[in-house]
Amino acid sequence: MPSLPNPIRLLVAFVGRLLVRLGLLDHERARRTTDLAWPRIVTGLARMSRSAVDVAMVGVALGGTAIGGVGLASPFWGLAFALGGGIAAGSIALVSQRYGGHSLDGVGQAVRSSAALVVLLTVPLVAVLWTFSVDLVALLSDDAATIRYGADYLRVVSLGVPFAALNLIGSRVFIGVDDAWTPMVFRSGGALLNIAINAVLIFGFGMGVVGAALGTVLSNVVVTAVFAGTLVNGGLPGFTAFPVSVDPFGRYLDRDVLGQLLDIGLPVIGRSGVWTVAEFPMLAIVGLYGPGVLPAYVIARRIWGLMNTPGWGFGLASSSLVGQELGRGDERSAEAYGREIIRFAVAVYLLSAVIVFAFADPIVLAFSDDPTAPSVPIAVSLVSVACGAVVFQGVSGGAAGPLDASGDTRWPFVSQFVGMFCCSIPLAYLGTTTALGITGLYLAFVAETSIPALLNYYRFRSNTWKRVSRSYRPSAAPADD
Repeated sequence: MPSLPNPIRLLVAFVGRLLVRLGLLDHERARRTTDLAWPRIVTGLARMSRSAVDVAMVGVALGGTAIGGVGLASPFWGLAFALGGGIAAGSIALVSQRYGGHSLDGVGQAVRSSAALVVLLTVPLVAVLWTFSVDLVALLSDDAATIRYGADYLRVVSLGVPFAALNLIGSRVFIGVDDAWTPMVFRSGGALLNIAINAVLIFGFGMGVVGAALGTVLSNVVVTAVFAGTLVNGGLPGFTAFPVSVDPFGRYLDRDVLGQLLDIGLPVIGRSGVWTVAEFPMLAIVGLYGPGVLPAYVIARRIWGLMNTPGWGFGLASSSLVGQELGRGDERSAEAYGREIIRFAVAVYLLSAVIVFAFADPIVLAFSDDPTAPSVPIAVSLVSVACGAVVFQGVSGGAAGPLDASGDTRWPFVSQFVGMFCCSIPLAYLGTTTALGITGLYLAFVAETSIPALLNYYRFRSNTWKRVSRSYRPSAAPADD
């Protein structure tokens, strides 16, 4: 993996070294975790920055109503990541265990089957989003201008859904073989391309929300093409060679592999879908709070997304490293990786939350050309609360990593469902119907992360995931719990 003086890498490595000195991390596990986590964090920052910049550009060009429209369309776009992320979880579980068990013959089949499955799932979604864009956005708002902006954005961005899902597959395949650098470069480059295209289309050609959507589609197409070329050729000049080359003319619909992908992936789709589906009632509820709250909430969620990127790195590092140890039959090392990565993740989350809390005001002002807008102070307060709530993501995501690696994906789905639908959404609704007011949204943020953190950590400590993993390994030679 190339060595660059990247500030994210330096920051993560610094936290890791500090935890090693405190006796909370093993040096070698800290090094391997850092090598896998920081490129994925950079990828997440690039992707979420792209999303945040989209909203900021639209806000500067068209105002708060357009921000609200894009925010209402975002959950529908998020379905691509729910579907793609679920199948990608199956991909990284199968690939990492085969890589750890030195069984590379099945890697190509896992990649082809993952790609075929995600296309079959997302193409019908594109047809629905394109055809019913106005009706779908109108379910969440009765404001004509907001609906128009949201529908225009959704209709165009729907074309990028299959490509966004395929990019998740490509990224997880590389991470599953200890290469987080390549997908970081590809996807971060795509995010920067997205921002550049958006700037030209929004401000240069005056295309507004349609320009923002078109930039998203084009950048995802480019990244998909690069991933496909790299996997087929076994690498690209200047990048780490992939351990195998994937034959594009091989069999795609392997019954056994598809069954394993669905068995592992469906609960993850459900888990990701919990937040995506929950956004619909949540946005409708937020709209009931009064003027300025919806754009403030959309802004706060974009900043939340940036703060949540450590979970991308540590969750996937945990899935890969734990999966490799399980593939070797070393369950004790797998548990040690999982336990220490949770500590590592919480420390990094805490540091990032402190930084964002200190600069909440100027960060929020970057999304508005009017510092006196009513949404600004509301957004600042929501971001401040999010800084505390997001730290629980270190526990939730870190504990979910070993569960994903083992194939024990149902539990994180249930924990996310309980957190969102049984706690977060009811609390948000109480804020609109009782004297609780905006405090209901604050409590909703905390419940969204703390409940899954508690439940996922309980499951990790139970060691049930070790037994689950034995049915997915290339050869069953498990160690004792």
